[in-house]
Amino acid sequence: MNRILPRDPRVVVQGITGNQGRLHTEAMLKYGTKVVAGTSPGKRGQTVHGVPVYETVAEAKEEQGANTSIVFVPAKFAPAAVLEAIEAGMETIVVITELIPQKDAIDFINKAEKKGIVIVGPNTPGAIAPPIRAKVGIMPDHVFRPGNIGIVSRSGTLTYEIAHHLSNARLGQSLCVGIGGDPIVGLDFITVLDMFEADPETKGVVLIGEVGGVAEEMAARHIAQSQYPKPVVAYVAGRSVPPGKRMGHAGAIIMGGEGTAKSKIEALNKAGVPVAERPSDIAALMKPRLRI
Repeated sequence: MNRILPRDPRVVVQGITGNQGRLHTEAMLKYGTKVVAGTSPGKRGQTVHGVPVYETVAEAKEEQGANTSIVFVPAKFAPAAVLEAIEAGMETIVVITELIPQKDAIDFINKAEKKGIVIVGPNTPGAIAPPIRAKVGIMPDHVFRPGNIGIVSRSGTLTYEIAHHLSNARLGQSLCVGIGGDPIVGLDFITVLDMFEADPETKGVVLIGEVGGVAEEMAARHIAQSQYPKPVVAYVAGRSVPPGKRMGHAGAIIMGGEGTAKSKIEALNKAGVPVAERPSDIAALMKPRLRI
């Protein structure tokens, strides 16, 4: 897992008694994820799909050995929930919640980094590791298959679509990570690329970007400068999005001449990364580049 998910993820669901918490707890359990606890203020002693509910993450860690948190808490209360998970010493915190104020996201990301805790998100679909049947997120798991391709993405729906095409081409996945669609996120492309480089189970990487920001350009520079040793192929969404237009979520907005699909595609191509014209082209680009 190389630090994105613990080797043996034991998950606590913060906000487990809410509609989304209940729904996705059931889906994670069905996939095989070890959901060992949930939290919900004032509901200690209840169970959700057989999972015991505690008052705090610290209790869930002490009683059930939780090491990973997933946050299904409304934006108003989510920063406090993430800080609680940080204080409890979770190894990874997956923040599903969107519309968290940027200043709050900066605060808890900085605090997590100081403690060596991985923050996935905010506004992320989460992470899934098909080889160990662990899903900490909201993705439709039936499109993923065990294999050797790592996926890192800013877009949830494109992650699912491209995983589906890879799986149909018999290119299964080692780990798929949605870094989140907000302007301020914990994991970034470069960090995940480095983790995939260190992971012996990952033989190739799919990078899924979109308009807005300069994260893809920075990733391209890193790939070129580090002489990245594993094949990377990419897809960039939003080729036809005009400046000032938001596409999908807060991070996908072009300001002036920056953050266009054209600038991202050019940067990736310059770094030797082929960029697919359509999501369905990814598998055909990846297959001849694999050394397995």
